[in-house]
Amino acid sequence: MKFDNAYCVSLDEKLTIYDVRDLNFDETVEFDSSRESFQCPNDACRAAFDSGNRLTTYNASNPRFKRTPHFKNMPSTRHLPDCPYLSPETAPSTLDPEQPLDDIEGEQNFPVELLLTRRTYTRKVPSAADTRPAPPAAEPMPAAVDIPAAHEAKAAPNRTSVFAHPVECFVSNHANKDLLKRMPLTIGELSLNYNAFFKKVEYCQDRQGLIYWGRIKEIKDYKTSFSVVFDKPLWVDKKRYSINVYLSKALIDNYRQRTVFLEEIKSVIDQAEDLYCFFYGVTPHLKQVPSKKNPDQTFSVFSCEIDNLDHFLIRQAPGLDAP
Repeated sequence: MKFDNAYCVSLDEKLTIYDVRDLNFDETVEFDSSRESFQCPNDACRAAFDSGNRLTTYNASNPRFKRTPHFKNMPSTRHLPDCPYLSPETAPSTLDPEQPLDDIEGEQNFPVELLLTRRTYTRKVPSAADTRPAPPAAEPMPAAVDIPAAHEAKAAPNRTSVFAHPVECFVSNHANKDLLKRMPLTIGELSLNYNAFFKKVEYCQDRQGLIYWGRIKEIKDYKTSFSVVFDKPLWVDKKRYSINVYLSKALIDNYRQRTVFLEEIKSVIDQAEDLYCFFYGVTPHLKQVPSKKNPDQTFSVFSCEIDNLDHFLIRQAPGLDAP
């Protein structure tokens, strides 16, 4: 059974799997998902069992993944008979009720908004109940709520500050254009559907303020900074221009996930096959760049400097730009 979110005991918050991944790689916070306790996100179901009734994670700590990350049951995990997460017909974020949840490969939990301010957390002070060993499993007690679990109101529309979440929604469902056109997404003051918000970088001049993406041709390593060159050119007035984005040393040095970012980008420099770059917040524009062979000469490219690595992502996405 797959879950798109879970209750984190220590943070007293419901987190998506992308929140968990973001925290795992963040060097400014103390968080290790392998040591955390996650429970059913349904309040009534969670309240009916002891603290030992937990969920586990899938692909929560791997920087690169092929299958969509999620929470899942452990062999010992139990749920109330009317827990909505047990039924494809009532699970809060199921988009295709006729398909079993465990058979769905693509991300089904589409955020309706990407928040540009990063979400922060306050760790809960453990109570005596949290610290003492869990008692032996027993029959579930009636949940301390006024309504049954199956009739609990669905959660408010999902909003996220983790860029990787909407990107995975787009990538894992890229073949289903009808679905992407149905799902709404807001960033800042702009509201579009997913299909319209994700723009191939070679068409970045059509509209600003979108999420731009493209297949990577080359990643240039300048030792302390990097340049990502895209595979497809941009055409203006029948002229062909290369497109790239630049990552400065200062930007990388001050990034809260600096260690894993450097490890990953260096590991894929010679493995550009099926690698794609996604970014938001800046738009490539025409620039004159000095020639390395002849500094007195310049050549024209469309380029921009990334200003926030929270809104930048390099990942594998086989077949993403297939016709």
